[in-house]
Amino acid sequence: QVQLVESGGASVNAGGSLKLSCAAAGFTFRDYGMTWVRQAPGKDVEWVSTINNAGTSTRYADSVKGRFTISRDNSKDTLYLEMNGLQPDDTAVYFCAQGYSTRAIIFPRGQGTQVTVSA
Repeated sequence: QVQLVESGGASVNAGGSLKLSCAAAGFTFRDYGMTWVRQAPGKDVEWVSTINNAGTSTRYADSVKGRFTISRDNSKDTLYLEMNGLQPDDTAVYFCAQGYSTRAIIFPRGQGTQVTVSA
């Protein structure tokens, strides 16, 4: 079955950077687009970014455009999200999900990794 395991979450100060990873297994990774979504405490899930299977097409939410970069390494079955200029509003649990989508609700997805940004 599909397995998605996120890592790289941490607590950082505003202005800091993090790079999240999502290790995929149980399916042919290179055949699928992939998506990042996030959920802040007490808020709905928010779509963040998506990338096609070849890594040649990406899209970003306006809230992260210019600060976050989605990428993938199909030789390693791994998806990435590089986050720069982090702000307290970026505090959330970040999930990777299978599929190329701009929807917030997308499954299957991993268990998430916590990102906390302090002012």
